[in-house]
Amino acid sequence: MSPGDTSGRLLLGLASIAVAFAAADTYVVVLALPDMMTSVGVEVIQLQRAAPIVSGFLLGYVAMLPLIGRIADLRGRLPVLTAALVVFALGSLVTALAYDMPSIVTGRFLQGVGGGGLVPATLALVADLYPVHRRGVPLGVVSAVQEIGSVLGPLFGALVLSIADWRAIFLINLAVGLVLAAALRSISGGRAALAGRAASEASGRSRPPDVVGGLLLLITLVAGALVFTQPPPIMEDLTWGQVFIPFAGDGRWLTPVGAVAITAAALFLARCSFARRPLVDLRGWGRSAREADLPGALLLAVALSGVILAFATADPKVQVFSDQGLWYLAGGALAAVLYVRHQRRTATPLVPHGALSATPAWGSLVVSFFIGAALIAALIDIPLFARTTIYPDSQLQAALVLVRFLVTLPVGAIVGGYLTRRVPAGVVTAVGMLLAATGFLLMSGWDITTLEHASATVPLVVGGLGFGLALAPVNAAVLATTADEVHGLSTALVVVARMVGMLVGISALTTIGLRSYYSEQGGLPTVREACDGKSRCAEFTLLLKEAGIAQEQTVFLGAAVCAVIAAVLALILFRDAATRDLAARDLLRAAG
Repeated sequence: MSPGDTSGRLLLGLASIAVAFAAADTYVVVLALPDMMTSVGVEVIQLQRAAPIVSGFLLGYVAMLPLIGRIADLRGRLPVLTAALVVFALGSLVTALAYDMPSIVTGRFLQGVGGGGLVPATLALVADLYPVHRRGVPLGVVSAVQEIGSVLGPLFGALVLSIADWRAIFLINLAVGLVLAAALRSISGGRAALAGRAASEASGRSRPPDVVGGLLLLITLVAGALVFTQPPPIMEDLTWGQVFIPFAGDGRWLTPVGAVAITAAALFLARCSFARRPLVDLRGWGRSAREADLPGALLLAVALSGVILAFATADPKVQVFSDQGLWYLAGGALAAVLYVRHQRRTATPLVPHGALSATPAWGSLVVSFFIGAALIAALIDIPLFARTTIYPDSQLQAALVLVRFLVTLPVGAIVGGYLTRRVPAGVVTAVGMLLAATGFLLMSGWDITTLEHASATVPLVVGGLGFGLALAPVNAAVLATTADEVHGLSTALVVVARMVGMLVGISALTTIGLRSYYSEQGGLPTVREACDGKSRCAEFTLLLKEAGIAQEQTVFLGAAVCAVIAAVLALILFRDAATRDLAARDLLRAAG
């Protein structure tokens, strides 16, 4: 595909907007979480019970990525992008209407599946539209808009919460997701090469609308919405209120309106599975999932879920694993062993044999892992440092300190993409990660008053710029050294490696930091002993803050080490990644 192709650029632009919006949704929960908790019957002081709201999204985002990436290779980028947006919109609807913890976690899981599926399909789309030596800048742009989403997410959430209920955030997500899906769908007809086999088979023949399927879907959505919301005017009506009276027990779904929703949903799924031209081609998607090695994908998903649940459900400030963390890891390890065994025996594995055999290909996964391990220290410990020192009572102010770091990430991503066209990917990545390490080293010298001074912005800007520089060349390296048929899968695995690195990294760095904290705290008296007077209590509080600062300083040092490791590995492993434009002398030599 020509990079000058207008429709191709429009397609990539729409996909990038979708990626940015999904990225914003990852962070929008930061401010909305307390209100979301109370809406589903969880008290704000029971923050640990809200962990599934966060981990549910991560499960959908990470665990299903390899399967979605592989389906994007088999079925095409456009169908996966459109389907991911529809799933994201559906998850937003379920979240907005949620009335208890299971319903809100289900909605967040669906949002994670949809939002995560957008990333590998969009990165693979860049590879489809641009030749190897022209991919740096568009890859940088995609990385930049993803990071812009992380900056705008908390701000978008704060704006909506200032004028409306938290549910409005997800209703806006629903509207935007459906609009973007419709826009992508409208331009898919002329992009058969990107739309994949399903679109190619359907091209050239008209497809009448599935009226019956549409009617069943409408009944499902309306009846389901009534079950979720239980509108008081209807419930209080003597006649219509009877449709909400349970047949047995007190379950919402064991009611006449619940039965209608379940029946209509079952009939809709049956029609999509057996009708000749259904509204949703479930048979085609099922066939693609089987070709993508669904059993292997599920085993890998379970293995990743074990890691995610072990770390994501823990409080990073006080513990390494959640209370059931070792059990989660044991289950994940067993699934990983079974996956490796399945990978060796099956004829069509999830990861085709030799797909990542090139050193830069598998090396990009290793480098991405260490980048994630370093990045998570910034995302979690910069706000924690702010809360420990000058903003103990303001989560918003602490988050705004992190924005200084995040705002330079997209700038670095675009610059890194441009440099990748002229400079080896390993060098660009190494320079970026050494800048990130420098930022962390400066942060490790922060004290209790540092954030009150403008000079504190310097390490935040340097660190954010460094991480941004490293994003595009890592993706460019894996795309340049893998076959076109596995670009979706390979970019998905890069994202998975970074997310796993973030989870493992925060665990390891927290372990090291906690040792420093307890070492500083070891000689302190108990609260009762220290607070027998106002002045002594204030002094004791200050000493506790200094112990917390020591913990964060240690974490920043550990993150600097991870960044340096990523830099060294990039120089070594990306040497054979041909991501640059050819020099003039090389062109003349090639011409004879």
